[in-house]
Amino acid sequence: MDWNDHIAAFKNYLRLEKSLSENSIKAYLRDIQKLADGFMNVAPEEITLRDLEKFVASDAIRGMANYSQARLISGIKAFFRYMAYEDYLENNPADLLEAPKLKRTLPDVLSLEEVTQMIDSIDLSHLHGNRDKAMIEMLYGCGLRVSELITLRINDLYFDDGFIRVIGKGDKERLVPVGALSIKAVSLYLDYHRLKTVAKKGDQEILFLNHRRGRLSRAAIFDLIKKLAQQVGIKKNISPHSLRHSFATHLMEGGANIRSVQEMLGHVSISTTEIYTHLDRSFLKETLEMYHPRYGGER
Repeated sequence: MDWNDHIAAFKNYLRLEKSLSENSIKAYLRDIQKLADGFMNVAPEEITLRDLEKFVASDAIRGMANYSQARLISGIKAFFRYMAYEDYLENNPADLLEAPKLKRTLPDVLSLEEVTQMIDSIDLSHLHGNRDKAMIEMLYGCGLRVSELITLRINDLYFDDGFIRVIGKGDKERLVPVGALSIKAVSLYLDYHRLKTVAKKGDQEILFLNHRRGRLSRAAIFDLIKKLAQQVGIKKNISPHSLRHSFATHLMEGGANIRSVQEMLGHVSISTTEIYTHLDRSFLKETLEMYHPRYGGER
């Protein structure tokens, strides 16, 4: 098999064996194409760890940001795992390939007051006012990813039971509790707009529609969040993910169990959820004052 054959087989492996989303598959294939371009005269089975280390240390790769390098190396490791899985290799040369250390950065957290200000600033007399309010309530109230919000379907709503069904990364399904405010906002949108709108072919079941009666784009949600933040004078650099992050942070500050938060966010690994468990310093100080017997000195 040559590079093209292996890349085609790797694509099927990611889709069928790993159940990855199409976006993730495309990202992996872009990275493996870089590898193939760098070793066009070498069969994949003949590549050694030393070859990979030289490739990663090349000027073209070293000029990439650390995050991009780490993603590329992750793709290379996945490709050679596929090669080993299919018995094309006796030894995996990528096992000991090291990726650059990444600093885990946290998005800005919105306070409950800031979230409320954004929601209250939405003009409900506008054609899409009820829709916009419902979307913000769902992003914050359920901790959804943007991709999960824009693909949410009407038949994913189980309001009588207090849950919604969410299709997350890798088409993994989870049930997420939904609160009264989110249910009310979505119900108003359904009653006054969505159920009276004939959606475009292929989007008939999609919950949130744009002015062309099709599903919304990720960019449209980003633009809405930026506009609402600007309207109420929020200076933080926020995005739709800030609402998901705020959802998790506020739960943790309220005493929620990290395993429960992990389940609601749809994280496979608990280590991913741990970046959401940072607590602001004032909360830590208040906790220490309240519970530590010696914090205030002699009593």
